[in-house]
Amino acid sequence: WHFAPTRRARDLLLAENTPLTGIHVTGNTVVDALQAVSSTGRPFTNPVLRALTEKKERGLVLLTAHRRESFGQGLRDVFSAVRTLVDRDDSIDVVYPVHPNPNVSEPAREMLSGHPRIHLTDPLDYFDLVGALARARLVLTDSGGIQEEAPTFGVPVLVLREVTERPEGVEAGVAELVGTDPDRIVERSAAVLASTDRSVPPANPYGDGKAGARIADVLVSHLTGQPRTTTDWG
Repeated sequence: WHFAPTRRARDLLLAENTPLTGIHVTGNTVVDALQAVSSTGRPFTNPVLRALTEKKERGLVLLTAHRRESFGQGLRDVFSAVRTLVDRDDSIDVVYPVHPNPNVSEPAREMLSGHPRIHLTDPLDYFDLVGALARARLVLTDSGGIQEEAPTFGVPVLVLREVTERPEGVEAGVAELVGTDPDRIVERSAAVLASTDRSVPPANPYGDGKAGARIADVLVSHLTGQPRTTTDWG
C-alpha cells in the first residue's frame, strides 16, 4: 500500500511504475496532528509567546532559519532583512526560536538581539510551535515541515530558500520562494503584511485532517473485504 499525501506524490509513484491500484491519496497526517494539537487549546508554556499573547498589541511574525546551505552570508542576509522589516513596521513582533548550532545562534544574537520587537527564544515544543503558527500573520522559514504546517491555519509563508521539496505550497499560492536576498525578503514581507484579504484563505494543498481515517479505512477494507467508508482525498 502507498499512502500518498498529495496528488503530486501519487503522480511521482506512477512515474516509477507503481500500480495505481496500490496508491491512495490521503492527505498528510501532519494536518491531522496539527488540528488535534490546536484543538486542545493548551496555553503557551514559552514565556515569550505567553507574554506576547497576553498583550496582543502587535501582529506576530514567526521566523525559523537554520539550514546548512544558508550558513554564513545567507543567514546574515536573512537577519539583516528581518531587522529592516521590523524597523519599518512597528505593528509587528518577530519571534525567532534560535537553533543551538553556533553557525546560527552566534550571528542571530549578534544581529537581532537587543531589539524590543525581535524576540530570540529557545526552540519551541510542538504545542507552542502549533500555537505560534495558528496566531502568526506571516511565517518566514527555511524549514520543510513548517511549509506544510502553516497552510493549515491559512498563514502565508515566505520560504527562505531558492528551491523547495514541497512545491505543492508554491503551486497553491500558500507559499512563495524568496531566497535569502534581503531586499526581496523585505519587499515581499511588507506586501504580505499589508494585505488585508484574509477572508478566504487558499485551500490547504497538504490535507484536510482526515488522512489517518482514510489510511485506517483502506487497511480495514483490504484486510477484511469490507467496503470502504471513505474516499481518497482531492
